[in-house]
Amino acid sequence: MIGGYMGKILFVDLTQAKMWEETPNDSLYQDLLGGYGIGAKILFDRQKPRVDPLGPDAMLGFTTGPLTGTSALIGSRYTAVAKSPLTDTWGDANSGGDFGPFLKFAGYDAVFCSGISPEPVYLLVNNGKAELRKAGGLWGKDTAETESLLQDDLGRDARIACIGPSGEKLSLISCIINNRSRAAGRSGLGAVMGSKKLKAVAVKGNNKVPIVNKLDLKAARTKHLGQLNSRAGKFKQFGTVAGMAHAVQTGDTPVKNWSGTALDFPNAAAISDNSVINMQERKYACWHCPIACGGLMKAGSGEYSYQPGAHKPEYETLAAFGSMCLNDHLESIIKLNDICNRSGLDTISAGAIVAFAIECYENGIINNRDTDGIELRWGNHKSIVEITEKLVKREGLGNVLADGVMRAAKQIGSEAEKIAIHIHGQEVPMHDPKRYLSYATAYLDTTPARHTQGSCGSMPASGLECPPYDKGSFSGRGEANKMGSDLMHIVNCSGVCLFGFQFMDASAIPEFINSTTGWTYSINDLLKIGERIASLRQAFNIREGVSISAFTIPGRVRGNPPLPIGPTAGKSVDMETLRNDYLIARDWDIKTGKPSKKKLLDLGLSDVAKVLWGGEK
Repeated sequence: MIGGYMGKILFVDLTQAKMWEETPNDSLYQDLLGGYGIGAKILFDRQKPRVDPLGPDAMLGFTTGPLTGTSALIGSRYTAVAKSPLTDTWGDANSGGDFGPFLKFAGYDAVFCSGISPEPVYLLVNNGKAELRKAGGLWGKDTAETESLLQDDLGRDARIACIGPSGEKLSLISCIINNRSRAAGRSGLGAVMGSKKLKAVAVKGNNKVPIVNKLDLKAARTKHLGQLNSRAGKFKQFGTVAGMAHAVQTGDTPVKNWSGTALDFPNAAAISDNSVINMQERKYACWHCPIACGGLMKAGSGEYSYQPGAHKPEYETLAAFGSMCLNDHLESIIKLNDICNRSGLDTISAGAIVAFAIECYENGIINNRDTDGIELRWGNHKSIVEITEKLVKREGLGNVLADGVMRAAKQIGSEAEKIAIHIHGQEVPMHDPKRYLSYATAYLDTTPARHTQGSCGSMPASGLECPPYDKGSFSGRGEANKMGSDLMHIVNCSGVCLFGFQFMDASAIPEFINSTTGWTYSINDLLKIGERIASLRQAFNIREGVSISAFTIPGRVRGNPPLPIGPTAGKSVDMETLRNDYLIARDWDIKTGKPSKKKLLDLGLSDVAKVLWGGEK
């Protein structure tokens, strides 16, 4: 057994109610680390090409990394993986809390489910033993109720990842929730879980994650904890809500469905920094995290009721339901966050879809008959809450909106398609590449429209320098964007949190990984693993028939035409140059994104090369 790994993966056939465990070769861990690296390999090898992502042949995985559940700093993450029903591409979603560590304590590095259960079930994994249990009584319950009921039955030491009503109703923007608030949010993986009639995965156990060099790990932890404590002060105080108003004012945060500017949202301070913290009851930390960037809120005391302990909305949620909708009513956003957490909705997509619906209403594309009388106006927080509740229930217009803005626009009509902001079906995150150019290529990741996938702007606080490029030019950034992407694949797949990693030296990752596993990887060795993971994920898309040329950045996002006023006035993004430089640096075809045969062979992916290239040179 390699340090950092439990050495076992659980497979579940939900159709046949059969389960078995496998002990992978060490090379699976050594070559792909964990998380979606291992997930991509297993799905590429075992899932048929072009399956229906909501059908029985589709697989859904819950994966961890070598640092998940260890004393390495911020090792709390797990990743859900599947073919995305929202984009028909590779799909993954990362989450914190403590479900990931407890999955390993229960005895497994990952769990993969296939098939469709004939009735609602949940999977219990308890110290290396797994069983499927009936979940008919849980079907229809929200995520908080589901967690409470399962912990009442299994004990408070059980940790739950589950779906809410939105996942059950196969909303393509639904997600998987653990710890009542932490979301494996993107790619629509809650719908995959719902299609399998899998209500929840419950894990409990007291296994220890093996550590090869405990003294070295302790020393690395002490060293990098000092860095983190000295650099993360504001983030510790506010979490991701820090600087929300500043982000609006400088043009990072999109406004008014990407059509507006900071001038349209002058009261951003009402949903930022101290305004949010003043409504917080106490801080919240993921498993053993020294930052504790999360928060639990006081009970609603104004127009909206929610129980104390509703989770603090993160930056993306504040932007999606705030500036995107011109809504500066903070209590309504806390309520909306709670609605989405309980129902199991991705708040980025949900807020973006509501902003799209408001613009459709304001432009006369839809009317009161379509909305059942809801006056969908910019800044009308009551109507924003009402339409979100309809989205959760798939009632009326909510049924149209529940599958994402691309599909909603097609149903509503051609005029709506002109204002539907998405990349290959997934709503764009709350960062503007016209302000920070590094997001442009990140949004073209194998999982489109993702702000956490890395680029030249994804460096740690110290210890790693990007290849040089002219910051005043669009060209020449390919190698730097490639390095940033490869690095984030390592961070995500190792099981650590990228928010904490940004405050540490780059040496933290190899020091944590080597002391845990017993390996001797350098940062360059790890970057090559990141490159291998990137090419493997991309190979999945190519096999699915998805070309990167289909990943079109909407005009409003890239500045075509440029905004006439505001902090990004006159700015536009040369996506073709950025994309081509990046693809050339990766040795992927500049039209399709297909990795070259030579690159796949150089990365040790000869089996993948055979599938993609056959006997071709």
